[in-house]
Amino acid sequence: MRLSERQEKIVELVKGCSPMTGEQIASELSLARATLRPDLTILTMTGVLEARPRVGYFFKDEKARSPIAERLRQLRVCDFKSMAAAVKEETMIYDAVVSLFTHNVGSLIVVGEDRELKGMVSRKDILKASLGKTDLQQVPIGVIMTRMPNIIMASSDESVLEAAKKLVQHQVDTLPVVDYYINEEGNEKFEVVGRFTKTNVTNLLVELGC
Repeated sequence: MRLSERQEKIVELVKGCSPMTGEQIASELSLARATLRPDLTILTMTGVLEARPRVGYFFKDEKARSPIAERLRQLRVCDFKSMAAAVKEETMIYDAVVSLFTHNVGSLIVVGEDRELKGMVSRKDILKASLGKTDLQQVPIGVIMTRMPNIIMASSDESVLEAAKKLVQHQVDTLPVVDYYINEEGNEKFEVVGRFTKTNVTNLLVELGC
């Protein structure tokens, strides 16, 4: 697994001074504990570090790595994704709220023709709009959504582990699952074929643990 520069620094610290608490690691790197939380989550989830309550983090050598982490590297997103909860750009914000409740999701994927990925809208986006003077029945979702190319996504053949890392690193609850293609004009496009969420990861971990 390829680690980020900061994750490599964390591993070197813990390798030399196990056990180390999150506060100690943050102090050594002159960072806030909250800043390191996604990195520590990834390192423990993948079996590079072991976290022991009220003790701290320990380095685990290759022979002691988690078999669950290895299994997550082998599994593909396409086998565990859910159906996409999608709306069009012209959908009014009010109707998008209804879709959130109908599908029981935290985010909606915004698509164009042929289910091309256009953007994402979250509960937070809708809440911000509702706190202002926006008429939710007159303003389309395209006005408040996060647009491409600023969308974190997963491909169908991506490993579950890599997709889970994206959820943690970017602190999002949903990744659009897409298939990449080049259209007749030579432009790259992303067709939405599903969604991958924190719930998918949780269900999979429970399944592997049983």
